[in-house]
Amino acid sequence: MQLFVVGAGYVGLPLAVTAAMTGFKVTVFDIDKGKVLKLRQGFTQVPGISTSQLLQLQSSGQLSFTPELVKQKEKAIYVIAVPTPLTPEKLPDLKMLRAASESIAHIVSEGSLIINESTSYVGSLRGFIKPIIDDIANLNEINYAVAPERIDPGNTKWSIRNTPRIISGITKKAIEEAELFYRNFCDDIHIVSTPEVAEAAKLVENTFRQVNIALVNELSEIAYSLKFSIHEAITAAATKPYGFMPFYPSIGVGGHCIPIDPSYLKYSAELAGASANIIELANQVNWSTPKNLANRIKEVLGGQVTGKKIQLAGIAYKPNIADTRESPALELIRELQELGGIISWHDPLIGESDMPGGDDLQINLDLGLIVTPHDQIDFTKWRTSNIRVLDLSASPKNFGWPKFL
Repeated sequence: MQLFVVGAGYVGLPLAVTAAMTGFKVTVFDIDKGKVLKLRQGFTQVPGISTSQLLQLQSSGQLSFTPELVKQKEKAIYVIAVPTPLTPEKLPDLKMLRAASESIAHIVSEGSLIINESTSYVGSLRGFIKPIIDDIANLNEINYAVAPERIDPGNTKWSIRNTPRIISGITKKAIEEAELFYRNFCDDIHIVSTPEVAEAAKLVENTFRQVNIALVNELSEIAYSLKFSIHEAITAAATKPYGFMPFYPSIGVGGHCIPIDPSYLKYSAELAGASANIIELANQVNWSTPKNLANRIKEVLGGQVTGKKIQLAGIAYKPNIADTRESPALELIRELQELGGIISWHDPLIGESDMPGGDDLQINLDLGLIVTPHDQIDFTKWRTSNIRVLDLSASPKNFGWPKFL
C-alpha cells in the first residue's frame, strides 16, 4: 500500500526511510520546496539518515519527495509528522497540524488510514484532525489512528525499530490497521484503549522530565547559595538502590519535546477545567534558568559583564547533533549580550548560516562556558591556556573543571 508521510523533518524523514527500507512505496510531502530539493539531492541534517540511503531509495523508486500532493484514487496510509510548536504566548500552535490535515483531506480516498504522529493536546485526533478532514473529504470511511513519535535525534541505541510504539485509534479497525502497519518495522507494539490515552502518554513522558529537570535546576540555585556541589549531592543520592532517579542541572531545556509537551498537557488540563500548577511552575523554572544563570555568571565576573569576552562551547540543545531547536544556549547568549558581554560561540556541528557569531575555540577570553560538549570539541586549548572556564553541561563527564551548576 502507498504510504504518504506529511512532514520531512526529524520525525517524518526517519519514518519514511525506515518504511521504504521495509518495502513500502513512500511519498514524503513538505511545503518547503527548498528542503524537498535538497532531499532529492540526498542532503539532510537529520541524524542517522545518510545521503547514500536517500539516493538509493529514490533510485529504486521506494522513496520520493514532493512539495505538492495530487488526488489519490486508491486507499493509502497517511502519517502526519509535522512540528507542533508553541505561540509566543506559550500556547499550542496548531497551524501546521491544521495545514497537514487539510492537505490530506483534499487528496484522501475512501478506506484510507490516517495516523497522527505529531505531538498535540489530549483529544486532538478525535476533536481536531478528524473533523477537519471529514468536513473537507466528505467520505463514508476514513480510519483514524494515533502513534505518538518517540524519536531521539542522534541516539544510536534506541531507534524506530526497538523503541516501543504506543498505538490507538478511534475504531477497532483503525487500531488493527495501524498495528499491522507498524509491525513491519517496530518490534514492540503497545496498544492502549483510546487515542486520548496515547496522546496523554507522550505528554506525560516529557512532562516527567521537565518537572524533574526543573527540580534539579532549582536545587542548583539552592546549592549555589549554600555553597555546596549539587552534582556531588545528586551523585551521592544516586547510590541509593531504590526510590531515586538522578537528573542533573543544566542551563535549561531544549529540543521539540521537553520545552513543548508540558504546555500541551497543561492546555489539555485547562480545556477540561483542571489546574496544572506543578507543570506551570516547572515551565517557569526552566524558562527562567538562562536568565538566572547569566546573573550568576555576572557574579563570577565580579559584578560586571560589560565588555567581557565570553565564548560558549556548543550551542545545540544536546550533544552530538546539529539541532538548535529551542536551545537554551541561544537564550543564554541573548541574556549575556543584554548584560553587555561580547559573546561568541564554537560549535563544529552548527554552521554560520544557522546562527551568526560562530568561531573557533578562542583563548583571548575572559570566560569560557562549556554548554553542549560535543565529542568533536577538543578542550585542550582551553586547558593549556589557563583561561577561566565554567562547566555548565549536564554531562557527568569531567572536562577538567568542576561543575558550576
